[in-house]
Amino acid sequence: MAEPIIILMVEDNEGDAFLTRELLKEAKVTNVIHIVKDGVEAMSFLHKEAPFADAPTPDLILLDLKMPRMDGHEVLARIKSDPDLECIPVVILTSSEADEDVLRAYKHNANCYVTKPVGLEQFSKIVRSIDDFWLSVVKLPTRLDK
Repeated sequence: MAEPIIILMVEDNEGDAFLTRELLKEAKVTNVIHIVKDGVEAMSFLHKEAPFADAPTPDLILLDLKMPRMDGHEVLARIKSDPDLECIPVVILTSSEADEDVLRAYKHNANCYVTKPVGLEQFSKIVRSIDDFWLSVVKLPTRLDK
């Protein structure tokens, strides 16, 4: 059996985080999802700082943009400018449809930009699409800390 895919979800909306976790539990590929509520926690997780000293390096990051303390744009810029983190694929999963957010995300090398729909059925389809593509089709970079 293959190693599980480790996902870091950076999401301040508890409902979206819970629903995403539940939908990804149904995935065809075994995965482990870690959820942090803002950019400050995300960077602590990625740099293995307290209270995340034992955190694994994720294979994939699902990143919201609109968060307290440190927004997703800043997190993305820090990830993609850090030689130890830059190869981790980052999927922007946000409610923002603003062209400036899309452009800014791609300028900071987001791997894709997905807008969260309002309805439950559409949100489920989006998460399943992420699962189908990123966890089943794409070859993710090998983690060095396996």
